[in-house]
Amino acid sequence: MITIARQGTFRITMTKLTRKQQIDKQAAVLFKTKGYAASSMRDLAQVLGIEAASLYSHIKSKEEILRRICFRMAEAFFTAQKQIESLHSEPKLQLKKAMAVHLKVIAGSVDEAAVFFHEWRHLSEPYLSEFLVMRTDYERKFIAILEQGIATKVFRAVDAKLTAMTILSAINWVHRWYRSDGKLSIEQISEQLAEMMIRGVKS
Repeated sequence: MITIARQGTFRITMTKLTRKQQIDKQAAVLFKTKGYAASSMRDLAQVLGIEAASLYSHIKSKEEILRRICFRMAEAFFTAQKQIESLHSEPKLQLKKAMAVHLKVIAGSVDEAAVFFHEWRHLSEPYLSEFLVMRTDYERKFIAILEQGIATKVFRAVDAKLTAMTILSAINWVHRWYRSDGKLSIEQISEQLAEMMIRGVKS
């Protein structure tokens, strides 16, 4: 169970998490709120309630945490997409499901998603190049669905890459305003966004 204090701190109370998992969760909130560049190891130690020197018994550097968050989220997105690729649905349903599982990953890790989408630029080589290759491979999954829909005349003859980037840009911003206790569930948000996007491309 994770709870976040609202009294001007980043402190998260956690149970049943390893120390590294606790560090990653706290760091994700910190990086999301202050930005990776502006966050220091001292800041992270403070919200964890430990001495800065103690952090180094668990991690080697701040970037190590960023790498874990970024690549763990990337793997989560790929895993979610693999679940629907085996269904062999027609393109319209495939696109709808691709958006739904993507949004489910975001909703399950909102803080980590924010770091994944906005702080990856701070990765150093060779991790930055590896991350960009993974991102391109993932984007191609959406492009492939659109190309299939265009080829079968389910979708209009739109630019598949431009359309895929537009769809991903729209759903990737959901983390900025989604709340698990909000008016709309992630399923309702997914349904409405998919309806809008598919309406724009269907033949």
